[in-house]
Amino acid sequence: MHWDRLFEDLEGQLAAEWEAERAALDAESERLRISRLPLLTRLRLLQRDDAPIAIRLAGGERHAGRLRAVGADWLALEMPESSQALITPVAALTGVETHHGALLDTLADVPLPADGVRDRMSIGFLLRDFARRRLALRVALTDGERMHGTVDRAGEDHFDLALHDAGEARRAAAVQAFRMVPLNALLWVRTASGVL
Repeated sequence: MHWDRLFEDLEGQLAAEWEAERAALDAESERLRISRLPLLTRLRLLQRDDAPIAIRLAGGERHAGRLRAVGADWLALEMPESSQALITPVAALTGVETHHGALLDTLADVPLPADGVRDRMSIGFLLRDFARRRLALRVALTDGERMHGTVDRAGEDHFDLALHDAGEARRAAAVQAFRMVPLNALLWVRTASGVL
């Protein structure tokens, strides 16, 4: 009888140790999985779930709304107070705020269907499309400058902006100046709604 209890205790201790070791391995495996989770994937999950967010940008700006698109290196935010989309390079983000449940949902191990072309579209590709469509934009730079104009062309790491007043079409007489803007100086662009 005494030996039976001893063996039961030993079996219980061994099972508890194995369970603790398995839990530690599971926790380490989860930490490793999360360490490999890119920001763009988490942003795409926030977009999929239509979670309300606020983005913080270099220079202290904060914009609230819902994610409408996430590209290769940019995101588009639909803001409730305007009919415009705010597009910002991911590199300009200093933070993304949302409620705790949505934040935890972005850690879930769920496969995201590939969005195909949009996932591969860079901000340069997007600006080239804006140039092709001759869209007038509001542009903010990381140094605090704000401009209005039309993208004439976009290169690999910069774009050319024809500066003109808001509400004016991009005509030679309306253009006040031309500016080459490095993409790393871009804080955001605002477009009319429905552009994306």
